[in-house]
Amino acid sequence: MRITLLASCLLLSACNISPTISEKALEQEVQYLTILHTNDNHGRFWHNENGEYGMAARKTLIDKLRRDAAKNGHTVLLLSGGDINTGIPESDLQKAEPDFKGMSLIGYDAMAIGNHEFDNPLSVLDKQIKWSNFPLLSANIVHKKDGSHAYQPYTVLNRNGLNIGIVGLTTTDTAKIANPLYIGHLDFVEPASITEKVTDEIRAKHSIDVMIAVTHMGHYHDAAYGINAPGDVTLARSLKPGTLDMIIGGHSQEPICVTQTGEADNEFTAGKACKPDQQNGTWIMQAHEWGKYVGKAQFKIAGGEKTLLSYELIPVNLKDSEGHYIQQHIEPDPALYAFLKPYQNIGEQQLADSVGSVDTFLDGRRDTVRFKQSNLANLIIKAQMAAVGADFGLISGGGIRHSIKAGNITYKDVLKVHPFKNRITKVTFTGAELYEYLNIVTRFPADSGSYLQYHGISFELSKGILSNVKVNGKQLKQDHTYTMSINSYNAAGGDGYPLLSKKEGFESSSTTDAQALKDYLEKNSPIIAELL
Repeated sequence: MRITLLASCLLLSACNISPTISEKALEQEVQYLTILHTNDNHGRFWHNENGEYGMAARKTLIDKLRRDAAKNGHTVLLLSGGDINTGIPESDLQKAEPDFKGMSLIGYDAMAIGNHEFDNPLSVLDKQIKWSNFPLLSANIVHKKDGSHAYQPYTVLNRNGLNIGIVGLTTTDTAKIANPLYIGHLDFVEPASITEKVTDEIRAKHSIDVMIAVTHMGHYHDAAYGINAPGDVTLARSLKPGTLDMIIGGHSQEPICVTQTGEADNEFTAGKACKPDQQNGTWIMQAHEWGKYVGKAQFKIAGGEKTLLSYELIPVNLKDSEGHYIQQHIEPDPALYAFLKPYQNIGEQQLADSVGSVDTFLDGRRDTVRFKQSNLANLIIKAQMAAVGADFGLISGGGIRHSIKAGNITYKDVLKVHPFKNRITKVTFTGAELYEYLNIVTRFPADSGSYLQYHGISFELSKGILSNVKVNGKQLKQDHTYTMSINSYNAAGGDGYPLLSKKEGFESSSTTDAQALKDYLEKNSPIIAELL
């Protein structure tokens, strides 16, 4: 709506306004923009066993938010911070087809390509792009051979007279945490420089009112990214002011809420107020994970200024500790529910059978497998050793994605632990070669996906010196040969492990990590805690 003050004054001789002010008033147009966002879906197209989240309920909520925004004259965008793949077996078995098609029916406008979009061969990602009626974006994934963009770098949307540029960015950690067999021909370049270049290119071609980055890089409050690749805060601080108006992120899977003084709001829980982060003039937002929330930001745009009017993280049927809905229950959209139900049925049918049992909790929690030895890791490695007949085995802790409760174990439980479908390999070393290999992998730090989980070996590492290496309780001998089980991801250099797939003595099997664990459980159940 244009300001009509000057026109009114021309009719009223008593008005006395200078031409300069009048010209500015004519030029200024006030518009409103609502940004809705989610991130890190990880296969949660269906609600969980408690009836929480799920895409059908998400659509009901988003449809209502769109209607409310339209009544108030707001333009609306729906964005995703990526990582649609990997996490729930019903989705994993179907290559996230229900998730991408569900997002299309909900009406997403764009998403960032996440690192888990590379968990499958690239032919699967090509299919997922075709399943989507919105663009999957990443400006910083380029071909090694010529530096050209491997995927669509950006999109420009014109909505109600607003020109909105949207740039995609992906964590550079993808280069070390994705399967090297799939991404060996790609480079994941530093985000800030490519963002400057691409946004300049967009502005040279279009008159842009709002510039947004959809990212899958992590937030990391006050840029404390530790062993991870730098995230959104570092990006915002590295750019010239005004390069980006906002960053809609993912990857660190957190609700980004800060206090009035900019400190991390550690008191935030579902239903409470949330203030997003702002760095170097750029708003940074992230909506936790799994579709638990829909983020909603309302902006006023006038004279080139973007003012955040309100922000909230709206729970999608989340419940409190007593099982009560934190906010009013959201009825799932019936059409989307009916569309997704056959996918859920297919998954359930494949996953319901029991494959074994265990008398204790098998710990696959992130803060265990990336910090210390885990009983679940022991079981996994024993299964992989048995699958290929190895003397000992190891894996990176980041490859363990879920825990297993005591009691009956289903194939679904196994696939939650092992969603990546890595194949088990066997490698033969001399004692001297093995020492050199262990001298690298035993040094990976805690709090990283590369943290070493092992079984059948022991060692001491003190003041940077590896010593007292034993295989199955016997001292390592330089001239003996030893066989090790390891999954194809780590063998190909994943998580920064030394490349083994081209080594003499390397043997690949057709057995996946999930199949190895399933076979071991079927043959050895019940699994007894004291034997792990």
